Amino acid sequence: MELRVIEKTDTELSIEIAGEDHTFMNVLKGALLESEGVEAATYDVNPEQSGGQTEPILTVKTQEDVDALDALEAGADRVMEKADDFRSAYEAA
Repeated sequence: MELRVIEKTDTELSIEIAGEDHTFMNVLKGALLESEGVEAATYDVNPEQSGGQTEPILTVKTQEDVDALDALEAGADRVMEKADDFRSAYEAA
């Protein structure tokens, strides 16, 4: 996985996440939307609407008191927690 910051302000982050598809991006987006202080999270992989870009670009918008990069880190942590919970439940079944 390769990350490239496209645009960053205190409350907004657009980042390219190379090598990922809808499966991972939907999980990450969902975790971000569950995070406190995140106002919006979306991604785009449509080359026709993105000037030929084919790698997903994640955009996160946060409230004034939440840094967008911190929100992304919290969202990624949440994804890992969910994966660990699933693995534990699977192994217990």
